Amino acid sequence: MASRDYSQMGANTRLAHAGNDPRDFFGFVNPPVVHASTVLYPDTATMVARAQKYTYGTRGTPTTDALAAAVDALEGSAGTIVVPSGLAAVTVPLLAFLSSGDHILITDSVYHPTRHFADTMLRRLGVEVDYYDPLIGAGIDTAMKPNTRVVFTESPASNTFEIQDIPAIARVAKARGAIVMMDNTWATPLFFRPLDHGVDISIHAATKYPAGHSDVLAGTVSANEACWSKLQETFFTLGCCCGPDDVYQVLRGLRTMGVRLERHQQSALELARWLENQPGVARVLHPGLESNPGHAIWKRDFSGASGIFSIVLDGGGAARGYAFLDALRIFGLGYSWGGFESLAVAPLIGDRVIARSAYEGALLRLQVGLEDVADLKADLERGLAAAAA
Repeated sequence: MASRDYSQMGANTRLAHAGNDPRDFFGFVNPPVVHASTVLYPDTATMVARAQKYTYGTRGTPTTDALAAAVDALEGSAGTIVVPSGLAAVTVPLLAFLSSGDHILITDSVYHPTRHFADTMLRRLGVEVDYYDPLIGAGIDTAMKPNTRVVFTESPASNTFEIQDIPAIARVAKARGAIVMMDNTWATPLFFRPLDHGVDISIHAATKYPAGHSDVLAGTVSANEACWSKLQETFFTLGCCCGPDDVYQVLRGLRTMGVRLERHQQSALELARWLENQPGVARVLHPGLESNPGHAIWKRDFSGASGIFSIVLDGGGAARGYAFLDALRIFGLGYSWGGFESLAVAPLIGDRVIARSAYEGALLRLQVGLEDVADLKADLERGLAAAAA
C-alpha cells in the first residue's frame, strides 16, 4: 500500500489509491506489468539463502503484490493470493485446509462448480462431504462432527439468494475448531467484509466486479493472521499463479469498482421492485427487497447489494422461461456476471439435496449491467410478453 494510510478513508478513496505507491515507480500512478519467470540474484550466498524479496515469478512480482496489497486493504486481511479464476480461488484454500479423513460442511446453495469439486476431487482424496441448509444459522452445531475441519459458506446463495447468518455460523464453527470460508463474490468487500464477521478465509471471483469488463479470469483468496501462512504455502506448492496481464486488468478494474457497484445496485433494486409488481412474475429473489425472507439479516450485516438477482415466473415450465430469454434484446444470454453488460440465464439448481424450493415457474437469473434502466425495463417487458404468450 502507498505510504500514506488510507485505511480510515472512504471506500472509493481506498480503491483509487490502495496497493502501490507511485513513488516506487518513478511517479507513474499505475504499477509496471512485470512479466517474470527467472529472477537474478547478485551472488550465490543470496541465491542459496533466497535472501531477496523476489525469487521466482510464481512466488510474486511487483504487479501481483500491488493487487494483493489493494485487496488486503479492502478485506482487512493478513495476506491475499491471486489465482487464475474464481474456481481456483475456491479450490486452493480447500486443498490447503483439508486432508484425508477430514469432514467439510458446505452450504447446499453453493456455486455448482464448488459442489462438483467437492463431490469429485475432495471425495476422491478421502474427505467426507456433507451439505447443510443455508438458513441453518447457529443450528450448524447439529451438523458438525469431531472431524469437521471446514465450514464453507456463500451468502447470498448462488442463484436463489438466500442470506446466511454468517456471524452465527462462524461463532459455532470456530468454537468447534473448524475453519470458516466464505465465497463473498456477490457483495465484494465493499458491501460485506467476511473477516469482520468471524470468517477466516474470504474468497472472490475477481472475474466479476473487481475486473468488471467481462474480459479476464482471476480470483483472490484473503486470510486472517491465523490462516495466512498455510494458505500461502499451499499456493506456492500448487504453483497456481495468475498471469501478469490479467492481474493488471483486475487492478485497473478495481479502481472504478465502487462507482460501478453504486450503479449496479441502484439499477438492480429499481428493476427488482418494478418486477415485483409485474404480471407474470411470481417472486423476485433479491435480499435488498423488504419482502425477502433474508432482508433483516442482509440489512444487519451488509452495507449494500450488487447487481445480480433472480425472478420466478408465475406458472409454466422451462419452455416459458426459454421464451422469456429468447425474446430479450439487451440482456445477453451468457454465464458469469459483474461486467458492464446485462445478462440473463436459466440456472440449474437440481443438484441440491436440502435447499429445494417449490417454485411457481421458471427460475431466471438477471445480471443488471450499466445500461439505462428504461431500456432494460423495456427489454424485460418483451421477455414477460413472450412468456405470457
